Amino acid sequence: MKKTLLVTGAALSAALLLTACGGGTVGESSSGDSGAKTNNKKLSLIPGVQAEPFYISMQCGAEAEAKKSGYEITTQAPQKFDAAMQTQLVNALGSNPPAALLIAPTDAQAMLAPIQQVKTRGAKIIEVDTALKDTGVAESSISSDNAEGGKLAAKTLAELAAGKSGSVLVLDTIAGTSTTNTRAKGFEDELKNYPNLKSAGVQFTQNEPDQAASKVTAALASTPDLIGIFATNLNTGEGAATGLRNAGKIGAVNLVGFDASPSEIEGLKKGEYQGLIAQDPASIGQQGVQQAIAALEGKPVTRNLTASLHSITKANMDANAQYFYKQSC
Repeated sequence: MKKTLLVTGAALSAALLLTACGGGTVGESSSGDSGAKTNNKKLSLIPGVQAEPFYISMQCGAEAEAKKSGYEITTQAPQKFDAAMQTQLVNALGSNPPAALLIAPTDAQAMLAPIQQVKTRGAKIIEVDTALKDTGVAESSISSDNAEGGKLAAKTLAELAAGKSGSVLVLDTIAGTSTTNTRAKGFEDELKNYPNLKSAGVQFTQNEPDQAASKVTAALASTPDLIGIFATNLNTGEGAATGLRNAGKIGAVNLVGFDASPSEIEGLKKGEYQGLIAQDPASIGQQGVQQAIAALEGKPVTRNLTASLHSITKANMDANAQYFYKQSC
């Protein structure tokens, strides 16, 4: 069963106060016995948002690796992909943080200060999926090669277009989100290699499906030759599919999404998506825990690691079923 802890900032602070009332820092015993290390097996994972299959799959990989290695990991996720909400969870770790914090920063700059505070209190920082702009904070950063993911999406859409000419819209999430912004740039760069396809620009959806649907509705009205849409994550993809469905354009405009959640896979089967770029979030979680443990145990740490990416279409989806995301562990 999935063990995500959906805890409010206040409740989490109270729980941490009860468990850490003796004070102390990472690696120290609350009883003052230097031989006992109360926190050296405790890890925390703070993903980008709760109840999203990508992050659930990441959590599953992290939990399995932690258990195998004799470490304990707990997960708290913000209700939205929002820096203020995530900051509350980071701050709630209090003065007695875990030995290592695995986190997917929701903003490359806004999350710097709260994460830096946790590091100052003695925790090792491991970035998973997203990263801070400041590369001096984390011990290791594990993510997909998002530029390559964007390029793979452009190649997939070009194959789907089969030489037909038209415009292509990119739906990104929030300015300042390192992963999706890089995917969008990679897509735009690769699109230049296909003279039959021209960019209709990049629009931000604030990671809200209803905004993505509205952007698609507007694009269909303003761009009569719209032939394709690249949605940089789950929420933008689901919103784009809704916009196309409402306009009666399912299948007429090729939709390539990013990720392989259960809803996206079902959409691929139904023809709402024509392609998906699947990451390997379980591997990101697994590698994140491995790097955290290496940092804690004084072993070599790799600063940057990447996970594989896979282009999935209706024609090859059965062969790529191992990359479908989970809804529970």
